[in-house]
Amino acid sequence: MLGRLASARGAATEALLRCPKSLPPLLTASAAVRFFGTGDGDASSAQERLALDMIQYAFGLARSQKSGDSYSHAMLVLEQGMSNLRGGGGGGAVEGTSSSDNAMGMILLAMSTLLYERRELQDANEKLEAVHQLGRASIDLIVAACEGRVGLNLETGQDANSLLLADDCSHLLRASEEGGVPVSEVTKFRAKSIKGLVDLINGDLESAYGGSKECGMGRTENQLGTSLLSQGEISHCIGNFSLSKELYEKALLTSETKNTSSMSYPASTNMVPEEVTIGAACALGQLLSHSGKFAEAEEQLTKALVKAEEHFGSTHPKVGVILTCIAIMYKRKAQAEASSSILIQEGLYRKATDLLKAPDLNDKVVALLDRSDIIALARGGYADLLCIQQNRKEEGARMKRWAESMWRNKRLSLAEALEFPEPTKAAVIDTRTCRVL
Repeated sequence: MLGRLASARGAATEALLRCPKSLPPLLTASAAVRFFGTGDGDASSAQERLALDMIQYAFGLARSQKSGDSYSHAMLVLEQGMSNLRGGGGGGAVEGTSSSDNAMGMILLAMSTLLYERRELQDANEKLEAVHQLGRASIDLIVAACEGRVGLNLETGQDANSLLLADDCSHLLRASEEGGVPVSEVTKFRAKSIKGLVDLINGDLESAYGGSKECGMGRTENQLGTSLLSQGEISHCIGNFSLSKELYEKALLTSETKNTSSMSYPASTNMVPEEVTIGAACALGQLLSHSGKFAEAEEQLTKALVKAEEHFGSTHPKVGVILTCIAIMYKRKAQAEASSSILIQEGLYRKATDLLKAPDLNDKVVALLDRSDIIALARGGYADLLCIQQNRKEEGARMKRWAESMWRNKRLSLAEALEFPEPTKAAVIDTRTCRVL
């Protein structure tokens, strides 16, 4: 095994340094820029161009097979890139220069994303922390690393850490501007959207809404897909469905566009464009379900499901998150149309809880469980389904008690999340962080 990995390292490095144009077209250069550009839509130095070549090759290699070996080989390519940059190779890089630090920051973000896709969350977070330790990386890269760390912390239930990181990011931008460092409007919006998402998950809807108004809620020019999605979720939660729909649709358009000029800012882990596309389609499907437009809701949720299966694989927990949204949509559709879809809902809830790796009902409730919001929601919805069946009421009541003991949402009760009593009580599932907002 070690021999194969060493061979892969040598072959990849030789191909990249000697003849970059000969790399297999596994990921287009424009797609690499969408993830890891440095703010101007282009790699402005030899070091950054080499970093983009390596990222292009590594992502294509990892995702072409989606196997342990393919991801390991991709990581070796990126590690070699870091080694070249630290050693002054790769087109004349000089350690300590801004371009070299930017190139290393781009590679660290890429490594973090690959580790995240393999569910190695602690290692992914360490790569993002390393971006902050670079001496002269651009403010865009630092904010991207902060956004990724916030996303990881929210996904694993570390809400207090997320709030600290979001506040630190805001302080960094203020200090940069006061120190004469130019900060783009996109980066400012991005930092405020990070804070808004954290506030929303912490149950502080007033602060989330206030921050969004401050950065121009509804203003869509020069904004990233992930910022538009977060603002859409905030407007969804306050009951402004028309604005929310506009923001979700713009987030989808922005994350899917082939024009990289507005997608040149870096992203990592659960905040990359693929995640935004999945999240915006799922959120739009939920909004349409809340609006009673069930055919359109099913279309968007199916789109999100297909994209999640393509990106993560059919057995990934995030597929279970979307199946939960679809099951809840069918419940609302049955209630609105006075119809029945018990078998469909039950099948969806069973599959969702299996993919979410929900613990056995006999197990002791764990205080901090990954995706606990969604597991409790899926179990609660399943319990409601069982309770309307005469011969399964006892099983349903037991499952309901379990779900309520697991529920941690600070804005809504489990019953409110399942029943949607009014627009301002809409439960919105964010697939990026696997949280109920």
